[in-house]
Parts: sequence; C-alpha cells; structure tokens
Amino acid sequence: MDAIPSRIKKCGKAIVDYPAQEVPTISSRDWITSLVPEPKRQAVDYFKSLFPIFRWVGNYNLGWAARDMIAGLTVGIILVPQSMSYAKIAGLPPQIGLYSSVVGVFTYCFFATSKDISIGPVAIMSLETAKVTSRIMKQHPDEWDVPTIATTLALVCGFIVLGLGLLRLGWILEFIPAPVISGFMTGSAITIVAGQVPGLLGISKRIDASGATYLVVIDTLKSLYYSTLDAAFGLVGLSFLYAIKRTLVLLTKRYPRYERIFFFISLLRNAFVMIVLTLASWLYNRSRIDQNGNYPISILGTIPRGFQHVGVFRLDLKLVSAIGTDWLVATIVLLLEHISIAKSFGRTNGYKIEPAQELVAMGIANTMGSFFGAYSVTGAFSRSALNSKSGARTPFAGLVTGLVVIVALYGLTPAFTWVPSAGKHCGLSALIIHAVADIIASPGASLSFWRASPFEFLIFSAAVVVTIFTTIETGIYTGIVASLLLLLLRIARPTGTFLGRAVVHDKNGSELREVFIPLANTTSLFQAHSIVKPDIHICPPFPGVLIYRPEESLVYPNASYITTVLIDRIKETTRRGLDFTSVSISNRPWNDPGPDRGCSMDLTTAYLQKPILRAVVLDLSAASHLDITSLHNLVDVRKEAELWANRAVEFHFANILSPWVRRALIAHGFGIANTMPTLPVVGAPTSLRHSSTADGCRDTDKPESATNVDPRKADASCARTINDAESLPVIGTDTPFFHFDLVSAVRCAEASADRRRITEPGKHLIR
Repeated sequence: MDAIPSRIKKCGKAIVDYPAQEVPTISSRDWITSLVPEPKRQAVDYFKSLFPIFRWVGNYNLGWAARDMIAGLTVGIILVPQSMSYAKIAGLPPQIGLYSSVVGVFTYCFFATSKDISIGPVAIMSLETAKVTSRIMKQHPDEWDVPTIATTLALVCGFIVLGLGLLRLGWILEFIPAPVISGFMTGSAITIVAGQVPGLLGISKRIDASGATYLVVIDTLKSLYYSTLDAAFGLVGLSFLYAIKRTLVLLTKRYPRYERIFFFISLLRNAFVMIVLTLASWLYNRSRIDQNGNYPISILGTIPRGFQHVGVFRLDLKLVSAIGTDWLVATIVLLLEHISIAKSFGRTNGYKIEPAQELVAMGIANTMGSFFGAYSVTGAFSRSALNSKSGARTPFAGLVTGLVVIVALYGLTPAFTWVPSAGKHCGLSALIIHAVADIIASPGASLSFWRASPFEFLIFSAAVVVTIFTTIETGIYTGIVASLLLLLLRIARPTGTFLGRAVVHDKNGSELREVFIPLANTTSLFQAHSIVKPDIHICPPFPGVLIYRPEESLVYPNASYITTVLIDRIKETTRRGLDFTSVSISNRPWNDPGPDRGCSMDLTTAYLQKPILRAVVLDLSAASHLDITSLHNLVDVRKEAELWANRAVEFHFANILSPWVRRALIAHGFGIANTMPTLPVVGAPTSLRHSSTADGCRDTDKPESATNVDPRKADASCARTINDAESLPVIGTDTPFFHFDLVSAVRCAEASADRRRITEPGKHLIR
C-alpha cells in the first residue's frame, strides 16, 4: 500500500519537472514550526505580557515606595501647571488638562514597561488637537463644542493605538527615522513658539495663530505697536526663567559636586515663577476691576473644582467622520513622541522597553480618558527626565503624581484664578515659549545629521521648512515620504564592490592571513574615500576570476542594477571565449560585433591579453534575502557570462547566512555539480575528545573554573584536540559551490580556474 502514494508522489514530481536527486534544504514546515513552536505556551505568554505589572509588583518594598513618592511629588508639582498650559495650546479650558493628567498617569502605570515615562498632555499633541478642532469648528459651526471634539479625537487615536499594540505591530514605527522625528518636532516647536508670542504681548486678538507659521511671525511683527500690559508680566516671567536657567548652568560648571541640587532647583524654577507671577497678578488686579468685570491683565479666571465630566462618553459617528484623516497624523504624533522617549530612557537606565506593550498602555490611557472628558496624552520628555532624575524605581511613581493633580483639582483651583495668561509656566504664554524652545534641535544636533548623512540632513531640513511654511501634517508626511524614497533608492542602487586580496600580519610578521577589500578602480560614489590606506597593495584575483560583494539583499528593485554591474565588469576585464578575428563581420551579432576593422594593433593586443572568464565568486555576507526576480537575473547573468566566455563558468557563493537563501539558490541550479572542484573542503570537528587534565585540558565531567586554566595552555590544548578530532565538512559536499567563508570560496574558484586553464589551452568553441 505504501508503494501507491510513493508512485503518485514520483509522478507528480515528474509532471512539475522536480529534480530527481533532491538536495536537502529547509522546508515550509520548518518555517511554520519556527513561527509557532509552542502555541499554548506562546498564548499564555502573550496574555501575561499584557500585564507587565505582575513581573515586579511582588518584589515591591518600602525602599522603592520612598523613591517613587519623592519622584511622584516632584513631577506632580511640574505637571499641574504644565497640563493647564498645554490645554490652552489645544484651545481647551485649563481643567481639561488636569483631567487628562490624572487619567494618564493612573492608567499607564499598570500596563507600562518603562519606569521613567510620565504620561500626560504635551505641547505638540496639544497643537495638533488645536488644528483638528479649529478645522472642524469652521466646517461645522455650533454643532459640537471644542472639548467634545478633542475627547473624540483622543478616543479614536486610543482605539487605533490599542489595536496596534494588541496585534504587536509596534515595529511599524521603525520606518520613521530619527531625522524625521527631530525635524517634525523642531518645526512644531517653532510653530508653537510663534503662536504664543502674540499672547505673550497681549495682541492675540489681532492675529490668527492658526495660519502658517511664517504668516503668524509677519503679523506679529506688524502688530508690535499694539502690545498691552500683559507683555510686562510675560516678558518679565520669560526673562526670569532664562536668567535662572543660565545662572544654574554656570554654577553647575563651577561647582560640579552640587550638580544634582542645581538640577532640581532648575526644574522647580517654573513653579517658582508661576507662584511669584500669580501673587503679583493678585496684588495688582484685585482692586482694579472695571464695570464690565474685566481686569487690566488677562487671567485664567474661575476653574471648576473637582471632576465635572465623569461618565460614559457618547461617541458621535458623524463627528468621527468629520475628523476624517486627521486621526492619522494625531496617531503618528502620539506614537513617535512616546516610543522615542521610552527607548531613550530605557537605554540610559539599563532596561528594555516593549514598544508594542507601550502602545497598549498608551491606547488604554487615551481610551479611558474619554470617561473623564480628557484629551490626547502621551509621554513627555521634560517630565520623564525629571521622573528619572528624581529616582523613580517603578511606574507606581505615576500614582503619586496623579494624587498631586487631584489635590490641586480639589484644593488649589481658587488660586489658579489669578494666574496671568501671559506669564504662567509653560503654556500661559511666556512659559510655554520657555519650555517648548528646548524641543528645537540645537545647531550641534543639526550639524551631527550633516556629518553622519547629508541626505538625511536634507530630509530633516525639509521637515522643518515644510512644517513652518505649510502645516504640521504636510511636514510630517514630507519627512516620511522622503525617508521612504531614500530607503528605496538605497535598496535599488546598492553599493556593491569588486574585491581583491591583501595579506595582513602583526608587527612581528606572524599570524599571516588573507583579507579581501575593494579594488582601487572599482570604488563607487559612496566609497570615494576608502577607510583602507591608499598605499596598501591589493592583489587582483586569479586571471579569469571575479569576486563581488553586494552590500544589500538581492531583491527585485536592485536585481537589474546588480545584473548590469556584473555583466559590465565581466566584459570590461575579460575577453571573449570565441576569437572574433576568425569570424567574418557578417556572422557577428549586430549588438556586439567585436573590434572594428581599422582598430590599431596595440588595441587588439591589449584586448587579447585579457583573461577568459572562468569563475565568479559572490560574497553574500550582507545579503539576508534573495527573491525570485533576483534569482532569475542571476540565472541570466550566468547564461550571458557563459555566452561571453564560450564555456561553462563556475559560480561560487560564500557566507550564505540564511537557509532560505541556500534553498532558493539550489532551486535555480546554483551550488550543485556532478564533480566537486579540486580543493580540500573546509572541515570542523564533529566531537572534541578531551585529553587528561595533566595536559592542560578540562574534563567535561568535571568542569573547571576559567580562572584556574592558563589561557595559553588552553589554546594549545584546544588546537591539539581539534587536530586529533574527527572532522567533517562545514558545508555539505552535495553543494560544492557553497563555501563557509570567502577565503575558501576564492581558493576553490582559483584552483578550478587554474586547472581548467591548463587542460583547455586555446580552446574556443562556437555555441
């Protein structure tokens, strides 16, 4: 009975022209098994990963609690004024910022993988919220109020971010590089600063701050004459902030041992200036109210005490439709700012975040915020830095921060009434400018982009300029599209090189070994200045052998380009296998008729001195993938090379990284042959037979500490053991043209080329 399925299988292989002698390769079943090796365990691990708090909460102790309390109190003092300020940027009442802060820090700590991130309202997301609400209010006047639009936007973004996190799609963010993020944040910060200057000077009613940034700057300059008394509070507060900051920087340089103390004083300068300006505003305004109930300078006014909008949020689908595609930019802003900050602090403090789980935490925070009338929240760099510096040990520091905000909501709202709009920290105009200005990329950071990659510097500059002269959405889209185009260009035009041989050794002349580096006459545009000294002697490979190293995976965008590079190099450095001098012009191909009749004898002699192509060596150390298009092109290269050489040309492959690359090459006829090239095969020991401990080797049954073994004796002992051990080829003998490393591949190709040169002298065949 077993013979019938075997015959059917054999017949099926014959129909599809399956090779009779199959070389063992990786299978699709292996791939599926590698994806889900243990489904039950992976499912359990997935659900556990959704609640990272259970990994550390069992070890929570009083020491951690004390540090978390200090950090939470410190951040809370900063978050209260910041949240009201950022709410003003979003065009929302100040209490909405406080609501958002409480919900953000309370929910984030239960799902977070970062101990340092302080989640809440931020400047750039507030600006994006203001853009969306302003557009919808113009298109649908009197249909929805601004807080409802802002909360709906937060809910939509929260659902999307939560979905990406649950599906573990956080890797999508890796397609947005650092220059785009920096350019977008710089352009947005400049936009925020330009929009807050009119409020700082008391002329905001004369200027449309929702327009393009350059127009806002122009209108502000035209309206300077109409500045009001608000400018006195705003400019004085801004000057004090920068004076304190600069003074503390100088003191830190002079007294470095007090750096930590100066750091905390610097951060608390915002609260200090807010208190001073609020007190001054109260002293000046309390007896100067006019008949209409207005004060000489702008103040916040009455802020409702406690939570006023707690309840189930009713989602209006018409409003969701009105938001349109604005959710995309808002979501990108949430993701970019949060993940980049979380990764930065994770690297700084020695722990690893899980981007997908961070998306879950942020999605839940924004979704839950709809029950409290909150708007979009994400990670804030300044507060996260303060949280880290204050010694936060766990995400529970966010709970303390939330309690501080709740205390402010229920106990400090009467005092907030007198906060001057032009002088309050970080948002009520002057201090927003001071805080947001730090987001702008410094000249040193911009110069580092230029020195590292001029192309990416241009992308960074384009993101900044487009954001300033158009909108935030256009700026971020410009940066993302430009980055993707640059990525595609690098893939489509890889910088592969043809290699030659050099011998290196130490100063004593020992330890000789061969290395392969780019030949001097094949340097590409991207390698105009090689890291190898120009006086190093590079020997070309054996006549008739080419060594090529592509520096990208071979995929369909670059398949034709690499094919052209190889064929052009073959025709440039080798001659035809068929002597055209004995073939009449009428019998030559029209597209490549060979030398002209009137060519000089010197040119003909130089051409005949070129070798005939016998082997091509491809170093695939940088190629992790080969697709079908590139494989078809490799087959075309082999056919055209053999037509040019008028004989079979060997293709050798070194440093094959992936079993799927090996499988693909074998499927297209590469790597296999009836006879093995004449060269010893690179082998590796199948087992290590340890000698007695008296000879300096460690017994496998009795492991010995590395400190008790002389490294020199151990190295010598290992060398003797390997020489005595049974050896087998590293690469299977059924694929003789696949090699363990480039050295063995080149030696094999050169040995075969030399043997064929001797056995086929002057052989020219017409195919």
